[in-house]
Amino acid sequence: MPPPPLTHAGLRRVLAVLCVTEITSWGVLYYALPVLAPSVAADTGWSVSTVTGAFSTGLVVSALAGIPAGRWLDRWGPRPVMTGGSVLAVPAVVGIATAPTVAWFFAAWALAGVAMAGVLYQPAFAALTRWWGPRRVTALTAVTLLGGLASTVFAPLTAALLQASDWRRTYLVLAVVLAVVTVPAHLVGLRGRWPAAESAAPAHADPGAIARSAPFLLLVAAIGLGAFTCFAVVVNQVPLLLERGLSTTTAAWALGLGGVGQVLGRLGYGRLVRRLGVRARSVGVLGAVAVLTLLLALVPAPAVLLVALAVLVGAARGIFTLLQATAITERWGATHYGRLGGQLAAPAMLATAVSPWAGSALAAVVGGYPAVFVGLAAVAVLAAAAAAASVPEAVSDRSRAPRGTR
Repeated sequence: MPPPPLTHAGLRRVLAVLCVTEITSWGVLYYALPVLAPSVAADTGWSVSTVTGAFSTGLVVSALAGIPAGRWLDRWGPRPVMTGGSVLAVPAVVGIATAPTVAWFFAAWALAGVAMAGVLYQPAFAALTRWWGPRRVTALTAVTLLGGLASTVFAPLTAALLQASDWRRTYLVLAVVLAVVTVPAHLVGLRGRWPAAESAAPAHADPGAIARSAPFLLLVAAIGLGAFTCFAVVVNQVPLLLERGLSTTTAAWALGLGGVGQVLGRLGYGRLVRRLGVRARSVGVLGAVAVLTLLLALVPAPAVLLVALAVLVGAARGIFTLLQATAITERWGATHYGRLGGQLAAPAMLATAVSPWAGSALAAVVGGYPAVFVGLAAVAVLAAAAAAASVPEAVSDRSRAPRGTR
């Protein structure tokens, strides 16, 4: 007998589970490495670039694995996909912790990349989009708000564990945390009938046709370019501020306050949905990313203004995450959200993988980080232009979001 449909309490249970598991999964699989990378390099003799290269390899694998994972989500729902991803993540992290050679280290991160495809935002977005239906924006906002605390929770936790032992034992402890929290939470907490998708219009019934259409390809370009800009700004913001004369402490505070801005931006996304249509919202958010990135490139002082710009950039980045989460449903409905979402997320994840070293490489070529940020602003302008043309004709006249998505 199939499980019963989710009640209101069941929907809240699913949301609570995903909030907890997203914090844990992002914290262990993503935010722990920046804290541990110098210790890994010092202990093993591998360069920091080699260590981060293994991490980037995992992100690339995650992008590729996310495409079939999206199809499985549409067919079977999030419980088997996310449970399987969290089960796979545990030996991956153990493999990272025990890697005796750099080849082993890369292989373990590749396995972690497969796990990431099953546990990070994209499968959680698919779950909430289908289960929460017209109230999806509320659920997506909640999970990204709390998911944004992953670095706040796990960066200091990882640092404390490292101080008490070493990087290998730290990763082993984090593997235990991952196993204890995410595996049972996904297995037990994501119970419930996977509902039938909202009926799609005949023109939108074929996901292959959607994926080959010009609006979808332009949306992929917009999200990929936007992700590259957002993450490159995050990674390269501290070096830029140091060039502006800020101290390392002040630059670090600016980066941290950008995380606060990210949370505040996500809190305001529901109001944007109510007031702006799909095209205006997409262009507006990416245009704001472009303008704020350019201002960071051009404004030399004072420090308080640079910190304020960092907060605003963080807010735009937070809104961009929700823009990506809702882009498929607003254009083509939720019928093939998993499959199309995986294809949409793959280039964005590849951009995320490239961005950690792209800014520093470009800075060496162009002579400093201000010029890099001018270039990043131009990339965001291209993203906004692609987003403007990414709305299918059938929804191009929609000036406001439907009431149910508020």
